[in-house]
Amino acid sequence: MKDHLKKMGFFFMAPIISKDLQKINSEKKAAMMKKTIHGNAEKKAIAIDMLERYTGHDLPKFQKQIIITNFGYYIERFNSTFDDHYFTQGSAFKASSSKKAHVTIIEFGIGSPMAALIGEILAVASPKAVLFLGLCGAVHTSLKVGDFILPMAAIRAEGVSKNFLPPQVPALPTFKVQKFVSQVLVENGYDYRTGTIHSTDFRFWEFDQKFKENLIEERVLAVEMETAALFTACFVSKVNIGALLLVSDCPMKKGGIKTRKSAKSVFRNYTDIHIDLGIKAMKDISKKGERIRHYRW
Repeated sequence: MKDHLKKMGFFFMAPIISKDLQKINSEKKAAMMKKTIHGNAEKKAIAIDMLERYTGHDLPKFQKQIIITNFGYYIERFNSTFDDHYFTQGSAFKASSSKKAHVTIIEFGIGSPMAALIGEILAVASPKAVLFLGLCGAVHTSLKVGDFILPMAAIRAEGVSKNFLPPQVPALPTFKVQKFVSQVLVENGYDYRTGTIHSTDFRFWEFDQKFKENLIEERVLAVEMETAALFTACFVSKVNIGALLLVSDCPMKKGGIKTRKSAKSVFRNYTDIHIDLGIKAMKDISKKGERIRHYRW
């Protein structure tokens, strides 16, 4: 029977097909790597130049634990906490670093394009962990202003993450970063919610009934603009990323949309706690010395 099959060419064809598939897979992997900062020397050089220019920080100034945020006040709070802070304002971002804390904080602006950009170029700093401290609007009726959300996933309804991964790939944080943040929250007596959030580029979604109905059908906890892009860009760029979101408004409820007045109240009552928890989490990761990523890909 084997001799008969050999004559028919089956045993000779299998190795050829296998080699062809291996070649195709190898070529695809090489093409994918060329798109990334860690797989393209020219892109890495540009990314270093961009990170230094945008933040005003030279590469050696960056600490291995990095906090990223949308708001300048968080940097002000960081600077008032650490007397050794090194603060710079680059062409696009603000940044501050403390050698005592082993932490750098960056204000990168608002929106998914900026989130994807900072998530990608931070790869050149080789951070041990990155933590996003952002604000979000509550969708679930049980949430209130001042609540914390530790997102386990983000729905990719923004426009930039499709440039990094196919649409069917979920946007997920690095589990061990979220684990450290969770421990800090518990140790400091703060409750939090875990679940999925919705990231969108649609700023005035509060006035679109169909959009709001879709949020409810998705069973998401909250909605915001940056997290999905951050999770996706950082995953592709091999940057360990986590997020701790603060509920700043409840747009699904009557009169719940954030205004100048309510925003001031949020910053006055909750943001100091938010940034302090973020700093504690990053310092904890620094002290533990534990590897965040345990696999190679």
